Amino acid sequence: MIIKEALAELAVTTSPVAKIMHTGIAFNVIVLAFKKDMVLNEHITIVPTKLIVIDGKIKFTSTDMQKTIDKYEELEIPLEEIYSLEALKDSLCLLIQGYRN
Repeated sequence: MIIKEALAELAVTTSPVAKIMHTGIAFNVIVLAFKKDMVLNEHITIVPTKLIVIDGKIKFTSTDMQKTIDKYEELEIPLEEIYSLEALKDSLCLLIQGYRN
């Protein structure tokens, strides 16, 4: 249901939608939904994080790299590095965050 909720919210907003799908003792799974050209503004992750594109195409930009991530591809997001995401197509992603001990 979380994915359907994110897509319904996306239909009426001008910003990317982020919804927590699951939280465990040491991790979060977050759904990210984008319309084409939407940008998730620069920020930093302080926990190990992997981005998985379920549908669409995302441009990842950080201080050290720029990379296009296609449907069914994944990217380990560098720790403590400023990055942003831009949807090159309507896109649906999972962000999996683990926690350091």
